[in-house]
Amino acid sequence: MNFFLETLKVLLLSVYFLVESLVLLFLPVRKKSVAGEIVLITGAGSGIGRLLALKFARLGATIVLWDINQEGNEETSRLARENGAVRVRAYLCDCSKRQEIYRVADQVKKEVGDVSILINCAGIVTGKTFMDSPDTLVEKTMEVNIMAHFWTYKAFLPAMMASNHGHLVSIASSAGLIAVNGLADYCASKFAAVGFAEAIGLEMLALGKTGIKTTVVCPYVINTGMFDGCKTKWPRLFPILDSEYAAEKIVSAIQREQVYLLMPRIMYYLCFLKIILPVKMGLVVADYLGAFHLMDDFKGDKERH
Repeated sequence: MNFFLETLKVLLLSVYFLVESLVLLFLPVRKKSVAGEIVLITGAGSGIGRLLALKFARLGATIVLWDINQEGNEETSRLARENGAVRVRAYLCDCSKRQEIYRVADQVKKEVGDVSILINCAGIVTGKTFMDSPDTLVEKTMEVNIMAHFWTYKAFLPAMMASNHGHLVSIASSAGLIAVNGLADYCASKFAAVGFAEAIGLEMLALGKTGIKTTVVCPYVINTGMFDGCKTKWPRLFPILDSEYAAEKIVSAIQREQVYLLMPRIMYYLCFLKIILPVKMGLVVADYLGAFHLMDDFKGDKERH
């Protein structure tokens, strides 16, 4: 195909998909059923991980729970059964250790079956400036917040590719799109999580595995306790997200096969502004929105994962 035809094709498709996206603003995509799907959630022992487990339980999915906190994980298992889970299994797994991820993944495949919806939700935050962060905590942040994604994909993606069916969900962060003062290692891990998810999505398309969907979730601070003490400068403009609301939006995005979910909606506009504004003007806006002082009063759960 010559240059002219290739360019014409791109222009026509661009117009078509732009019109399609505008239409879908008023005619939402039909939600897919997840009944019978095997849903694995890391970090399921508390917070958003637990809420996601309960919502998928009500939708008839088989639930697989991973967490380093066995007591919390068992509580999530109990609540999932109360919420109608057909099958639910809880596994103790330290997502900072590659070999443990592989070992527990093999156990899941033998005892439950091939995972068809993988939700990487486990995460930790040190809450310290970079120079005050111990090396061990920096390494732990990267191991849990991004390296675990590599190893869980390695473990469960082959079966999805073989059947051309599956869904990969990365619970990243708005700090994976726009940097925040006092979260250097956390931002690095979440930027990596976003980039990794995007690259794997492209890889699946290039391989013709169109049945494997990806969803990247980038929320602002959620009131799960992980960021306790953090205050938003303008609550009406940038609210601390309610965990129940955030979980509902995530499940809906998965069912609609939405590639990106940013919360609150103002994040879509800020990401656009970040690209087009002069750097100094961007810094003025960031200061106005409180990006320099979000972590000043942090006293959250630094080891939650």
